[in-house]
Amino acid sequence: MRACCDIEPSPRSPQHNATAVAMEIFTGIAVSPGVAIAEVVVFDAEELRIPQRSVAKVEIDSEVIRLDEAITRSVADLDVQHATVREELGHDVADVFSWHKGVLQDKGLRRNMVKLIEERCYSAAYAACTVMRNQQRRFMQMSDPLLAERIRDVQDIERRLLRNILGASGEDLAHLSREIILVSHDLSTSQTARLSTTKVAGVALDVGGPTSHTAILLRSWGKPAVLGLNNLSGSVSGGDTVIVDGVNHLVIVNPDAAKLKEYEARRDRFSQIAGELGNLRDLPSVTQDGVEVELLINIEYPKESAAVAKKGADGIGLYRTEFLYLRDSEPDEDEQYQAYKDAIEGAGGAPVTIRTFDLGADKVTQSKRFEPERNPMLGNRSIRFSLQNLEMFKIQLRAILRASASGPLRVMFPLLTSLIELRQAKMTLLDAMEDLEESGIAFNRDIEVGMMMETPAAASQAREFTREVSFVSIGTNDLIQYVLAADRGNERVARYYSASHPAVIRTVRDIIRTCRRASVDCSLCGEMAGEPIYTLLLLGLGLRKFSMAPNNVPEIKKVIRTCTLSKAERVAKRALSFDTDTQVTNYLRNEMKKLLPDDPV
Repeated sequence: MRACCDIEPSPRSPQHNATAVAMEIFTGIAVSPGVAIAEVVVFDAEELRIPQRSVAKVEIDSEVIRLDEAITRSVADLDVQHATVREELGHDVADVFSWHKGVLQDKGLRRNMVKLIEERCYSAAYAACTVMRNQQRRFMQMSDPLLAERIRDVQDIERRLLRNILGASGEDLAHLSREIILVSHDLSTSQTARLSTTKVAGVALDVGGPTSHTAILLRSWGKPAVLGLNNLSGSVSGGDTVIVDGVNHLVIVNPDAAKLKEYEARRDRFSQIAGELGNLRDLPSVTQDGVEVELLINIEYPKESAAVAKKGADGIGLYRTEFLYLRDSEPDEDEQYQAYKDAIEGAGGAPVTIRTFDLGADKVTQSKRFEPERNPMLGNRSIRFSLQNLEMFKIQLRAILRASASGPLRVMFPLLTSLIELRQAKMTLLDAMEDLEESGIAFNRDIEVGMMMETPAAASQAREFTREVSFVSIGTNDLIQYVLAADRGNERVARYYSASHPAVIRTVRDIIRTCRRASVDCSLCGEMAGEPIYTLLLLGLGLRKFSMAPNNVPEIKKVIRTCTLSKAERVAKRALSFDTDTQVTNYLRNEMKKLLPDDPV
């Protein structure tokens, strides 16, 4: 790390710094909303480079002991960190450290290190470094994005182990006396977990995507964060003033006086709005001309279902079950059943919609190591993966069905591209029902079955699909990337990935229209649903059910309660007349400013 004991930012004013250097604006991937402004501290990747070192044969036993003691201390460190994070952010978030602990306790890994010490007379540090670097090379040969995230976890484990072998202490930010913006090429899981007790006001990283462990922790932490900024860490210096805009995916370095003033007002307004929005919790989500709109939340962990009541939502529109696999072992049927049951009970009687596993591509099990694919986003993922692993799929469906006896529950299948896939999935569900009936286990036989409509293929066959499902949820995160051929996790093509693109808007309109004609319930659960600039548009296109991150519910409710349906329909009609996404975005932002002139949207 570049920063050490003199990490404290300099006392010079932001205004002074802003006038000294030209302003630069970087675009990335926002993983946590809000606005933060402060001087920057730049962290370099922490590298403990260990030169090749041999020891005398008489020292071999002591080096093995040194290694074992370091492993023991590292595991103990992880136990403490797991307990701290569990207390602050919950058990599910803390589970990201389970994999770290499992690696350190792997007997094969230790055996390889001891072998190098005993056979080649390597020092404990050099043996550990050699084995861990070999592990990293294995992951580097895999193309799956989530496995690439595991490289960072292995690096974090290596650094922890080497610090304990060498007796070195890692850097922390605990001694900061005032707020800073943390900029780095990357942050390890362990480093990120320590931020919640510091004065770090916002985070900006060169790399990373929305499904990494770092992103999960940052999102749970709740401070503004933007990832995927390429070479930001090489473009700033300690003491520069930086703005992290977690709403518009921006990081602004050395803002000029006008930009600084603008964002200071936005930051202050965010704080004010947070208090005001809390007053909307118990009020209905209804337009000024009486149109009712359902606001649902997306969750990843059972504990998050409590946000239904906390945020004044109407239920859970998307439970992303694949996050059960962010651990070192595959969840069995009872573990899944308990997770789904907990989510239902936490929702307090509100409806819960569970999406079956969306594994593969950027999300894959940790125990299944299938061959990497050249283009995983177009490969064996989601419902395809489930239908090719029927036993795993049936285990999940049985768990979902068992949980359906505990409260209102619906099941939906992701990433369908053909009616054959839907029918195969429904047949597997029937098989799971028969299994439970034979075992005398209670479940809701009339459970509603729906689908995610998130591929152009499904959208073009929407009429046929609506004849065979009870409800449709439009998944704009994937739909946008497939309509526009722009990987949603790739910062290099971020400018091509736009919910404002006319092709996307027309596709969404057609799906909503088809569902309405077929009298099939339709919701939208992509990030688009939680972005206020799209609320008028979606409402005007006919959407009456939005599903979003819990923190977005109050703001979307405010927009709905402020507008009229006739206004929304005029906005949608006008937006559909534009030729480019830039025109659409600018128009929608202007309309939002007219509707809520004081909100920093």
